Amino acid sequence: MNKCSNIGGQAVMEGIMMRSGERLSVAVRTPDGRIEVLEKEAKGVIPWKGIRCIPVLRGVGAFLDSLFMGTSALMWSAEVSSDEEEEKRELTEEEKKKEERSWKYLMTFTMILSVAFSVGLFMLLPYLLASLLRRVGAGEEAVAVAEAVLRILIFLAYMLLISRMKDIQTVFAYHGAEHKCINCVEAGLPLTVENVMKSSRQHKRCGTSFLLFVVLISVIFFLIIGAMGITSPFARFGLRLLFVPVIAGVSYEVLRLAGSSDHPLVNLLSKPGLLLQKLVTREPDERMAEVAITAVEAVFDWKAWQEKEFAPGGEEQP
Repeated sequence: MNKCSNIGGQAVMEGIMMRSGERLSVAVRTPDGRIEVLEKEAKGVIPWKGIRCIPVLRGVGAFLDSLFMGTSALMWSAEVSSDEEEEKRELTEEEKKKEERSWKYLMTFTMILSVAFSVGLFMLLPYLLASLLRRVGAGEEAVAVAEAVLRILIFLAYMLLISRMKDIQTVFAYHGAEHKCINCVEAGLPLTVENVMKSSRQHKRCGTSFLLFVVLISVIFFLIIGAMGITSPFARFGLRLLFVPVIAGVSYEVLRLAGSSDHPLVNLLSKPGLLLQKLVTREPDERMAEVAITAVEAVFDWKAWQEKEFAPGGEEQP
């Protein structure tokens, strides 16, 4: 089993975001072939650091952090990787503050829109479609089961659809490079392009696996809600919204366990997510591996970590 380095990442436009502890980096391949890197502090959305020690609640914080930082990195990468030439000039302090405010407003709007879309597609739509069965006399148990099945099918159909979009193929290749790079480090191999390319493009801690856990765990929670016999449609949907943070927190704990354990049962739970990753990752080229390595080395001293975790011969340090 590979060691767990707790480094994580995300594919962006023509590049990769990596996070390790309190540091975050985004490495992007520019149109002229350079690799541009942004390094900054990984500030959490929730300022209270004690939340990281509380099971389930830390998952809610991690989800919000991932959404905020991922959106910011994606927008920066889109700007850097663009072919358009922008006029270069020094901004005044007032212009900088105005630009920062605009950037924050845009990110907030984008995140709200993303959350609203996800809730509508994966929660509201299955609920509304399954509710139609009541018109033909179906019982609450049948409606709850139908909602669960529809939620899974809609999620899988969505993942299959985006996996076939031509414009997203490059992002998926960088997603594969991100996984390969982390797997290379956690296997104790020197972080070289050659070693990265021969590593696996599947990883247990992938955000795609987290999304699948969210869907599957939501099925369990919503089946329980369906069995409560609540008749008000507003109360039914309200409870579903209320349980969203709980579901995200529980899913995070399952993903965290999957990333740090090699128990047969944990491996079995991880298999659906690993299979789904075949849809949302592609084999990268060597240039993409270089970008992934650059992103890792900007925030993580992999040599020091491997010296600590691996003794000569691959044995764990005492």
